[in-house]
Amino acid sequence: MEISKQSSNDENLHEKRIAMVSTHGYVAAEPPLGAPDTGGQVVYVLELSKTLARHGYKVDIFTRCFEDQPGEESVDDQVRILRFPCGGGDFIPKEYLCGHIDEWAENALSCIEANNLSYELINSHYWDAGLAGTILSERLSTFHVFTPHSLGSWKKRQMMEDYPDDDTSFEEKYNFTERIASERELFHTVDRVIATTPIQRDILLEDYDPDPDKVIVLPPGYDDTVFFPIGQATKDYIRNEFGFQEPTVCALSRLAENKGLDLLVDAFALMNQRHIKAYLNLAIGHDDRNEQEERIYGQLKEKIKHYGIQDRVRFSGYIPPEKLADYYRAGDLFVLSSRYEPFGMTAVEAMACGTPAVVTRHGGLCRFLQDGVEALVADPFDADELAMDMAAILRHDGLYEVLSSQGSSMVRQYFAWTEIARQLLEVINEIREDKGAHGTPA
Repeated sequence: MEISKQSSNDENLHEKRIAMVSTHGYVAAEPPLGAPDTGGQVVYVLELSKTLARHGYKVDIFTRCFEDQPGEESVDDQVRILRFPCGGGDFIPKEYLCGHIDEWAENALSCIEANNLSYELINSHYWDAGLAGTILSERLSTFHVFTPHSLGSWKKRQMMEDYPDDDTSFEEKYNFTERIASERELFHTVDRVIATTPIQRDILLEDYDPDPDKVIVLPPGYDDTVFFPIGQATKDYIRNEFGFQEPTVCALSRLAENKGLDLLVDAFALMNQRHIKAYLNLAIGHDDRNEQEERIYGQLKEKIKHYGIQDRVRFSGYIPPEKLADYYRAGDLFVLSSRYEPFGMTAVEAMACGTPAVVTRHGGLCRFLQDGVEALVADPFDADELAMDMAAILRHDGLYEVLSSQGSSMVRQYFAWTEIARQLLEVINEIREDKGAHGTPA
């Protein structure tokens, strides 16, 4: 594949370049968030790439080409997306893209070699891309850092606890056996593994037994130039734009079982019955729903009808990136109700905007938080607990102000992308020191 010349071939040899590998989903400069396999990971890769570019690197994001997407797309002057085909032209779910990774890697390597590109680091994301990054790393003699984003063992265990009668369907749907075996091999062979939370690191070490010195914690980040608090007058204007006239609980996610939207509806119905009247705004999914998403959407509608709260629940659909910060600001409360959540970036973004949050106990973000100071932590399987936490924030101005102020300050200190990029660059230097400036990858 011929790609645009950011510089001459000779200059390419002297540029500082990083390759981000994220093979599944709709990776794009303006991704259709909420589309299948297209959510927080895509945002993570894009934002980290743009921040690394501000540190003097050129970044190429390697992904899959399908559905007549262009082979190359510019994100900005220093970041571009390079797409390579494999497995035909249709969308392939991330659980089964692994069967086509060898083809994808050969196409990517042909482009790299034809354009005389070299990279200081390959950072792969999720296990399908980890397999691809391993091939590129070995052929290019480049260091490989793997960010799994979630763990097959953790997800399987959580799903089995929640739905013990669906073991066979889970294996068929999520390809757990192949995924967990591939993750185990990756964790033992790459140069570094980036866990996004302390709890993920703990589970990774316990379930996969890698070298603990190779596993570091580097949380996702957010863009602090976009997500920040505003004054009350501006907030009132934005609330009016979104049609939020009364206390409003907000949620935002893909239509997926693990997001716990049904659990949120259970708790919200209970809150309205016992504690305080409010509205629930669900910014979920997109209009072009697949069969599974349509099933989940239908179940939510039936549950809402069962509780008789149709007039209290609104579906706003996909929120475009330019409206996302204002969506968070318009709400009185944001809830992350996931059954299983490796991190919880939507809650971080909401907190950055000064909106109090209730986050799931079954996820990684809660380990960073002081419960009752920066956010409230609840078990979404306990409808009473989740309902009481939501009601407490909406009822008590003092609690609202503490969570709004302290939550915003905490995420700004720890999760801004500038800090995350700085830490990743430190990882590159550590790998160099471990192996020598001219050493070879593990």
